[in-house]
Amino acid sequence: MRHYTFPLLGREFPVTVPERPEDLSAFIEWVSRQTEPVAVDTETHGLEILSGDPEYVRLVQFGNREEAWNIPTELGEPFKEAARTALRILIAGPGITGHNFHGFDGPALHVHLGMSYDELCKNAVDTMLCSKLVDPRAVQEGGIGSSLKPLSDHYIDPTAADTQGDLTAVFRSLGLTKATGFSKIDLWHPTYQSYGGGDVILTARLRPKLEAELRRFGVPQRLVDYEHEVARICGHMQIRGLLLDQDYTRRLADELRQEEDENTAIVRSYGVEKLGSPTQIAEALIGMGESLTERTAGGAIKADKAVLCALADTDLYGNRLHIRTPNPLAVAVIKAKRAAKWRSAYADNFLATVDSDGRIHPNIRTMQARTGRMSVTNPAVQTLPSGDWKIRRCFLAEPGHRIISTDFQAVELRVLAALAGVKKMKEAISAGRDLHSFTAELVFGPDFTPKHRKISKAIGFGVVYGGGAATIQRQTGAPMEEVKRAVAAYHRTYPEVRRAANRWQREAFANGMVTTSVTGRRLPLDRDRTYAVTNYQVQSAARDCLGQALINMDRKALTPYLRLVVHDETLASVPERDAEEVGREIAKCMTFDLFGVPIEAEPEVFGRSWGSGYQTKEERDADPMG
Repeated sequence: MRHYTFPLLGREFPVTVPERPEDLSAFIEWVSRQTEPVAVDTETHGLEILSGDPEYVRLVQFGNREEAWNIPTELGEPFKEAARTALRILIAGPGITGHNFHGFDGPALHVHLGMSYDELCKNAVDTMLCSKLVDPRAVQEGGIGSSLKPLSDHYIDPTAADTQGDLTAVFRSLGLTKATGFSKIDLWHPTYQSYGGGDVILTARLRPKLEAELRRFGVPQRLVDYEHEVARICGHMQIRGLLLDQDYTRRLADELRQEEDENTAIVRSYGVEKLGSPTQIAEALIGMGESLTERTAGGAIKADKAVLCALADTDLYGNRLHIRTPNPLAVAVIKAKRAAKWRSAYADNFLATVDSDGRIHPNIRTMQARTGRMSVTNPAVQTLPSGDWKIRRCFLAEPGHRIISTDFQAVELRVLAALAGVKKMKEAISAGRDLHSFTAELVFGPDFTPKHRKISKAIGFGVVYGGGAATIQRQTGAPMEEVKRAVAAYHRTYPEVRRAANRWQREAFANGMVTTSVTGRRLPLDRDRTYAVTNYQVQSAARDCLGQALINMDRKALTPYLRLVVHDETLASVPERDAEEVGREIAKCMTFDLFGVPIEAEPEVFGRSWGSGYQTKEERDADPMG
């Protein structure tokens, strides 16, 4: 048996580490005596916990508020079995506490110890989820943050030693980086063992603090339980992963590199040596006769994406506006930057993170944004280019399966109609009208044009996302005066929207600049951005519609088919013979009533690749995965 300590609150807390199999009986006896939830954590070789390597976990730590036990599972099966036994005792008894347990440690233990992920989550409370329900803001937004260190500083001991910083310093002294240090540091290094034990002692102490805060703020327990269910379901998707068509992805990376090189050569032909230099690009554009009037806060001439898109005669999504002749330099800059981004952020990243079974395992962060909206990172499939099939084509359903994509229909506007009680919107939804066309008709009259519909759509989303007239003008290319008139007409048409925003703002001012969502979620507002209250309310409720849909699917035993959630879309891999039926069942789970407004979804059955749903018929016919 080896003994270490963790400094906290002016004391040294014991950290015990079994060294031989015969030491493990004392650990099991300790676990059996626990009457309160025990914190559980893992130390791994890195962040790629789903790489398929069953030896990826080095330590499994267990701790209460007074002491910790670190079980070095990398020493072999007796130590792994002791960890399994301890986890089963805790699941059946006092329960487990973990920090990011559902998103990291639970999946790691599932792979490393072969335990059921559902079983691990059954009696577990995740303090990271709890912290986001107390305050969803990141540190840079004025919040506490959701990492263990800042939370511990705030709630437990602001003077506690920074063992993570100490460990990083040890890595440097050994010639290791943070990326390699966790894998290569000696198992018995005292700072490493102290760090591992400290995490569970802190987590055990953090849980009651956060639970007290949840009670103080009146956060409903049903919301806490709901978030744990959503995280568990998303954990299944993360563990399962997505099949990657590696041959296609390599070809795509080569094509993007060639496109980048060709367009970079065009850019240089106009005298621009650095593609990343807005100053050089602006000077070249002015030399071509373009008039650039917008300036940055520092006084430099702007040559950002919005400016370049206007000169290239496209909106921000790359669609032609047919307003002017495209400037060839602006077009080449956009294409070169896009190809470089798509290659590095997508194609190369997919190939770098694929596991031995040919899968990638995106990390679904279930409460990433302040509103509770999810994000998908590592790789960042959350930011895939809208409407483009080439990147999505990298991902495949299982052999003999087809991809099913099910997306909410205009969920933000339906949620807005429900929360604000927008009478005319609700009538249009009940009549099955397209909301953007309906709004265009009310704002511009029955002879509205496709351009008017585009402006109405941009205004509708601008209200939801907090975009002003300038943003709408950039997105649509419409003259500013026309945009301003349309915005004013929109608010005359739907007066309930502004009234609801004013009501939410008043309530937030009376509640310490916190607006509360319809599900009881605390949404702190910034005093200089109170106009964002509509965005927060709508985005939060829309996200909770998605979360409830996932729970509905889980209750219908559909979770094994699910592969990913992106924005308001769920992606599933389903045997071809069952695809239509399962698609209908998924859509049913995503269909329900919100204050009299139907939230609806429509399933689409694609080919074997995700990209097949975005291809033209000719492209699908030429693609063996179409």
